[in-house]
Amino acid sequence: MSVTDELVDYDDAIARYDAVLGIEVHVELGTATKMFDDAPASFGEVPNTSVTPVSLGLPGALPVVNGTAVEYAIRIGLALNCQIAETCRFARKNYFYPDVPKNFQTSQYDEPIAFDGHLDIELDDGEVFRVEIERAHMEEDAGKNTHVGGATGRIHGAEYSLVDYNRAGIPLVEIVTRPITGVGTRGPEIARVYVQTLRDIFRSLGVSEARMERGNVRADVNLSLRTSPDVPLGTRTETKNVNSFRSIERSVRYEVSRQAAVLDGGGSVLQETRHFHEDTGSTSSGRVKSDADDYRYFPEPDLVPLAPPREWIEEIRASLPEAPVARRRRLREEWGYADAEMRDVVNAGAVEIIETTIAAGASPAAARKWWMGELARTAKTEGVALEELPVTPEQIGQLQALVESGRINDKLARQVLEGVLAGEGSPEDVVTARGLEVVSDDGPLLAVIDETLAAQPDIADKIRSGNLGPIGAVIGAVMKATRGQADAGRVRELIMERLG
Repeated sequence: MSVTDELVDYDDAIARYDAVLGIEVHVELGTATKMFDDAPASFGEVPNTSVTPVSLGLPGALPVVNGTAVEYAIRIGLALNCQIAETCRFARKNYFYPDVPKNFQTSQYDEPIAFDGHLDIELDDGEVFRVEIERAHMEEDAGKNTHVGGATGRIHGAEYSLVDYNRAGIPLVEIVTRPITGVGTRGPEIARVYVQTLRDIFRSLGVSEARMERGNVRADVNLSLRTSPDVPLGTRTETKNVNSFRSIERSVRYEVSRQAAVLDGGGSVLQETRHFHEDTGSTSSGRVKSDADDYRYFPEPDLVPLAPPREWIEEIRASLPEAPVARRRRLREEWGYADAEMRDVVNAGAVEIIETTIAAGASPAAARKWWMGELARTAKTEGVALEELPVTPEQIGQLQALVESGRINDKLARQVLEGVLAGEGSPEDVVTARGLEVVSDDGPLLAVIDETLAAQPDIADKIRSGNLGPIGAVIGAVMKATRGQADAGRVRELIMERLG
């Protein structure tokens, strides 16, 4: 946080100012090749190896539109209830920066492929809020600058910078909202849930992996304050490239508090980009924000306009999957989860995992118990997402089947799960290798029970006389002696038989 930043309490600021949001979300499309050339669109390659003369902007290299990217853009537009343009075209967005080798970005400006849509999002308490979509347009990504040296990893204070053009030309769709008004105190939540819902849509459509930690989805969060909903919009700031849901919430809260302090002090909010800092939850000034005129847009002369056939668009519409919000409501009813339970599942990103676990044979209750309990704690400890744990929904289904068959109990199941997570194989493999199956033969159990009762004659006499209170201690001793591999219910039956 800058030492000059003054902040107003968020609740106080919202009580006196009307916050207006605007969110621009970029999603990297999961195509095999780049937007305008056949360089592979892959992640994690050696720097500057996934390039062609087109993505390097070399003279004479001509672009060719990626047809799959166009289809994906139409799928996104339809899922956002947008109109699909009968014709649209690309434009050159001119600006000079090292990660833009052509000195312009091929984008769309006044003729986007999709426009005039909306998205209904479900907030944490079940309330539905509508976000109006201005447009969704296609463009290419820039390369990636790495600033070496300095304390912040940014260009200021760096000793030198490196540029990787592997990302240059990756297909993007940018989704731009209209001003989001009427948010009240829930602006941070609305911003987070909106981007979460988009992430879910991208995944359900199959157009992107939508992994925020990899930068597949990035949000630019615009915010302005005004004294009343009845007056014109205030001056906005744009917090760039926020790449986690928690950070989206925090950046909105911070900007509301900061801008309120500026306005309270009689100052004016500067229209600028800002950087979000994960460590402090604060934003800092970037550069003065450019307007569209500053980019000197003009039609891309090397690409012809696109005219998607109406029949093709209707084919794509017919193939769209169920909307994530509708799907969650349906699954909540089918699974019998309470509203709060389903929200926890959604917020953990566990809907698909639990659905697959149920398909593998587990009951909805058992699937939620494992993924939202033991595995959620493990993921939190390891600092990873649930889907990154080294266990599959099918293996959890197998684990629960072992419990329900009586071959292992819940305590042993946790040991089996530890083995699976440690890479020891399937649940069946771990049970066999570790010898964790419940003791089903009464002979060995009776031997342990007799030994336990002989060591505690006073307790045995109390149980014989009808005082069943101490029986729990005997059961506990037997379970300990059998390393938890006995069935507690059967142990109780055998103790009662032994003592008449």
